[in-house]
Amino acid sequence: MRRDGRLGVGIIGAGRVGPVLGAALAGAGHALTGVTAGSDPERVEAVLPGVPVLDAVEVARRSELVVVAVPHDQLPGLVKGLADLGGWQPGQLILHTDPAYGVAVLGPAMALGAIPLAVHPAMTFTGTSMDLRQLPHSYAAVTAPGPVLPIAQALAVEIGCEPVVVGEADRPDYAEAIATATEFSRSIVRQAASILARVGVDNPGSYLSSLVHSTVDHALADAGRRVTDEGPLDVTIDG
Repeated sequence: MRRDGRLGVGIIGAGRVGPVLGAALAGAGHALTGVTAGSDPERVEAVLPGVPVLDAVEVARRSELVVVAVPHDQLPGLVKGLADLGGWQPGQLILHTDPAYGVAVLGPAMALGAIPLAVHPAMTFTGTSMDLRQLPHSYAAVTAPGPVLPIAQALAVEIGCEPVVVGEADRPDYAEAIATATEFSRSIVRQAASILARVGVDNPGSYLSSLVHSTVDHALADAGRRVTDEGPLDVTIDG
């Protein structure tokens, strides 16, 4: 790590999450070393203009902090594959963004001396610069070994989120909560919009907008009162 605390940051995974987090870290003063190729290079270039597009091994080789934002089923194989190629370095920070995994999934990198961090911003990403305005209104689940937990929390703050510590063993339950909130909400809205369209309501998405937002706001306020009355949720623990 550099003396001024600024890091060379590489992004593995050019979907909706990785480039946005790279842009947020760049905004916090870190230097971007590279990003892997994605399916939408124009979108990535718009979010990370001028950042070199490199293969994963080269991104890891150049970076003090590697943000790994790949699909859930790809993460274990990618981590192990880069370990087999000697891609991870002693003292290097590796941060993955998957909600369901803690730091154990980074075991092959840890065996080579890398420092594991798990930070999941709890928001739905569009993959555009609009996400940078949403991050400051979001929380991030943070999991890391005790001695380096402050680093994970600091990085969550630097991308704009409020960090919430989630234990390694609690990550599956945390991921279930996130999936329930997102997938169930999408499914219900689609179902309601389809019914409205059948009865002749033009633009059912707009018709439902105020109703859905106000209902969700009331539900979130009620959830907050229940947590206050009954104690903290199980997924949030003291480090």
